[in-house]
Amino acid sequence: MHHQSLSELSSHLQQRSFSSEELTHYFLRRINQYDAQLNSFITVTPETALAQARAADKCLQTGTAGPLTGIPIAHKDIFCTNGIKTSCGSKMLDHFVAPYNATVVEKCQAAGLVMLGKTNMDEFAMGSSNESSFYGPVINPWDSKAVPGGSSGGSAAAVAARLTPVATGTDTGGSIRQPAALCNLTGLKPTYGLVSRYGMIAFASSLDQGGPLAKSAQDVALLLNAMAGFDPRDSTSLNRPGEDYTAQLNNSLVGLNVGLPKEFFSDGLDPEVGKLLQNAISELESAGAILHDIELPHTALAVPVYYIIAPAECSSNLSRFDGVRFGYRCHEPKDLMDLFKRSRGEGFGAEVKRRIMIGTYALSAGYYDAYYLKAQQIRRLLTQDFKNAFQQVDVILGPTSPTPAFNLGERVDDPLKMYLSDIYTLSVNLAGLPGLSLPAGFVGTRPCGMQLIGNYFSEARLLNIAHQYQLRTDWHRASPKQFVD
Repeated sequence: MHHQSLSELSSHLQQRSFSSEELTHYFLRRINQYDAQLNSFITVTPETALAQARAADKCLQTGTAGPLTGIPIAHKDIFCTNGIKTSCGSKMLDHFVAPYNATVVEKCQAAGLVMLGKTNMDEFAMGSSNESSFYGPVINPWDSKAVPGGSSGGSAAAVAARLTPVATGTDTGGSIRQPAALCNLTGLKPTYGLVSRYGMIAFASSLDQGGPLAKSAQDVALLLNAMAGFDPRDSTSLNRPGEDYTAQLNNSLVGLNVGLPKEFFSDGLDPEVGKLLQNAISELESAGAILHDIELPHTALAVPVYYIIAPAECSSNLSRFDGVRFGYRCHEPKDLMDLFKRSRGEGFGAEVKRRIMIGTYALSAGYYDAYYLKAQQIRRLLTQDFKNAFQQVDVILGPTSPTPAFNLGERVDDPLKMYLSDIYTLSVNLAGLPGLSLPAGFVGTRPCGMQLIGNYFSEARLLNIAHQYQLRTDWHRASPKQFVD
């Protein structure tokens, strides 16, 4: 059952080949059997899952079920879940039990999905390897020596090991797409504002976006149907007509204009990853796509711009965790200043502290204009680069990550090298565009991904391209050997 698509699982549930309760038990057993090797879950919720599964079975019996009713899902532990711990992978929130559901969780429940638990993540979504979690690193199912990517590494590892059919993630600078690439999955970062951020604990508010992780583009489209939509509780949510993201999956790619930015195929790209991409490009060309060389001239500035804007926003968002209002509180503080210092010093990990300090510095008097304001000006240039490109092409293609998954511990002490892991994904968040990563092959035993970037609200087109590619290739069907059975 764990290799079946969402459509296949839905069909079996509708035909009563098995019940949602049986399916939920099946995946709970897989989590119990395999997750000790991966550390992909922070919290497993069997009682909640089985209660939701029984409710789903009633809908299936009465004919009121939807296409996702009764199918298990895992949520990244950044989404608030009523009555269940929501930790953001941090000691700061180790004992926080959310009093309400995030909109994404609400929408998934309304669609009949069954929550198996909450997945591990980089602390407060800050990281590219899932090594900054208070609960320890997540292991890549394809290679136990490798990172799964971050910050949604727990969700990616859980889906890759077939511990859950699908999972939610969040993407601030590549945190859905990069782990999707390193774990051989399809992951989508939607247009900013398409998926509500209400109840999604903020890292960088102008960049954060929730999205789906799944085995295939078709599964991603089905989950996005449940997740997307206007939310009046989120001031950044976009009020626009609903859309069926599966409607265009079978459209032809003949005449599709694909842009290949020269900046994405430069010296920083691993040659072996480049070969896989050339094969993928040839596959799309054989399907009728037309290739165009384009330029995104400010791409090299995406990393420094992101690492000014994101830390600045994180400095502001995380100021609430002070030992008084929210989160961890130190023991026996001497005075108020000691309370603040020790609560934050003990509650936050090294990477979160680093980014808070960078952000606070960038926002401080005398440096705001030189750093934060300048970064916002360059952000506008990056956005304009994409606008210019989309006057020539329908979609932009490139690598998701410059290399396959690197080894655990390899970049922990080298923040700059770690930050460069996201060089191809950051500009998508800065511009608020949709981006999708899909499997493109392997370098040795480690998967690599291809990234598709579209214009605003072109999620259906991106999923169409990915689906047509996946009809022609089998990369997305591969699963790690030790988790096949």
